[in-house]
Amino acid sequence: MTRSPTDEAAAPPLPPSPKERRRLREAKSLSEEQVAAAVGVTRATVRSWETGRTSPRGRKRALYAKLIAPDTKPRPKRKPKSPPAPLPVKGPEVAPVLEVVHEADVEHEAQVVHEADVVHEADVVHEAEATPAPGVAPASEPAVAHEPEVAPAPEATPAPPPAPTSPPPPPEPEPITPRLSPDEAFDALYAHAAPGLVRQTYLLTGRRSLARESVERAFQLAWHRWPEVAVDRDPVGWVRAAAYEYAMSPWHRLRRVHRHPDAPPTEPARRALFEALLELPPAYRRTLLLYDGVGLDLPETAAETEASTPAAAGRLEVARAAVAERVPELAAAASPAEQSELLHDRLGGLARAEHVPAPPPARAVRTGSENKARLWTRAAIAFAALLIGATALTLHTAPTHYEQPLSPPERVGGVPPRGGPQKLTPQDLKLQKSLNEQLAHGPERLVPRIP
Repeated sequence: MTRSPTDEAAAPPLPPSPKERRRLREAKSLSEEQVAAAVGVTRATVRSWETGRTSPRGRKRALYAKLIAPDTKPRPKRKPKSPPAPLPVKGPEVAPVLEVVHEADVEHEAQVVHEADVVHEADVVHEAEATPAPGVAPASEPAVAHEPEVAPAPEATPAPPPAPTSPPPPPEPEPITPRLSPDEAFDALYAHAAPGLVRQTYLLTGRRSLARESVERAFQLAWHRWPEVAVDRDPVGWVRAAAYEYAMSPWHRLRRVHRHPDAPPTEPARRALFEALLELPPAYRRTLLLYDGVGLDLPETAAETEASTPAAAGRLEVARAAVAERVPELAAAASPAEQSELLHDRLGGLARAEHVPAPPPARAVRTGSENKARLWTRAAIAFAALLIGATALTLHTAPTHYEQPLSPPERVGGVPPRGGPQKLTPQDLKLQKSLNEQLAHGPERLVPRIP
């Protein structure tokens, strides 16, 4: 899981009183925006922590407690100065930066106090030189000229000059953080988050092979969109959301290998919790896993599940009630906070106890993402070329004008046989000859003269 008990134990204790948290934050001159950027939450979440509506949990609790923890070293007094301007940093890097600034201020003040002590010692030595010893004449009075045999009064032994103070050493240059290449940054993120995400996805789906496949596909998508993921405020959350979306796709039910969940644990308590999780609807199961398992707060859980905060709270209550019916010790919890802590421990124990397949190497994931992107690119180019060729062939072979199609021949029945014209009589032949000899236009054509 993302939150580990060792990290929480190493962090300083968090004051239970919200007013004490706010007092410690104001004592360190930190604004709500700075604390929110350092812990990785919103300003409203920090305000809810300091008003008592909610409490930080998991990794955010450790960062918040470390950020507002009181200083154990006594700080020397110094002149008041204007409050520091907001630091132009964000994310979990604010806390280390604030600690470095505080240590630099302490070193500067200690150096100023040391220089003041040196000046004070020099003034004391100067006064000792100016004041003569008792019984000795001051050095400014001249000796008697007519008594040369009289030895002059012994002068006071001057104090040794103060040892020259060595100049303060030049400030050490800040260590330059080496810039990681995209491959190295991706490999570091993969090594940090991949094993935990496989176990989380196994609790979400109950299928080991699907959990491994989901995390691998999510990291392949992250490498394909690495410029976007690298500047994200929470890269692990980006990959986690992609893995959960792929694992919860209903299309996996059509695959024979993912049609049924794997065998449940043999221990009765873990078996009951495992079966209770799988009986929940996918959205309720995801909300319970993110809030009680991963340790996100309610607004972040609602944002990752693409739901409103009241809807996420309702899903969480229903999921807890359904799981409490199968787990008796969860139903016996006195408060929702104890119930959440108990669920966190039980989910973490279930995820660590079950044997899940190890994720593939980071290099194989990056290579698979590049090969898949190359394959899809070639497929798109081939499809475009095929479409262009089919269009060109159609334009070349298509007719340029409309040709009416010929109707198929049909046999017609019931028509009398064709009997040609009758043979002309001599009188008809004479009339035909007369008409042919006369003019084509004129009254003769209207009333022909037949001889």
